[in-house]
Amino acid sequence: MHASTLIHKPAPWYKHRWPWLLMLGPFLVIVAGSVTIWLAVTHQDALVVDDYYQQGKAINLDLRRDRVATAMGLSFIGQIDAATDTLSGTLFAAGPPPAGKIRVHLAHPTLPEKDIRLITALDDSGHFQVALPLLDRAVWQILIESQQRDWRLNGELTWPEQKIMMLSADVPPHQ
Repeated sequence: MHASTLIHKPAPWYKHRWPWLLMLGPFLVIVAGSVTIWLAVTHQDALVVDDYYQQGKAINLDLRRDRVATAMGLSFIGQIDAATDTLSGTLFAAGPPPAGKIRVHLAHPTLPEKDIRLITALDDSGHFQVALPLLDRAVWQILIESQQRDWRLNGELTWPEQKIMMLSADVPPHQ
């Protein structure tokens, strides 16, 4: 056989790497889109508020409660003891410390089902101690209020880096 009579037959397309490489991009987009749709359908979006008007009214009520706390000169110092799973703290006031029970609400930043709501009684010096479930690593919103919800103190707790929290009423009473 002469060299001129040899015919080079090309390999079929599927044996070349370039078509596969070019098809990889669209395939990955289809997989990523499918995963995104699955996540959107199966997971609740807890950050969306259904009733914006009611939320606005609640904000105005909260500001009034902040002004009451400021007028009373309220402040709070608390500590979480992870070894005993307790939250202890003292509520201070410009006059005599508030008596009765208080509500302590630790709000998870994204999952409302992980929120922790506690009710505890203050002693004569404004001190309390209450059992606290294990906290997730997060920046928690803290709300301390009277049982009647006529005043409130709020702030943040970065757990587990921050074990001591200090809250004070900081809204001027004339606003």
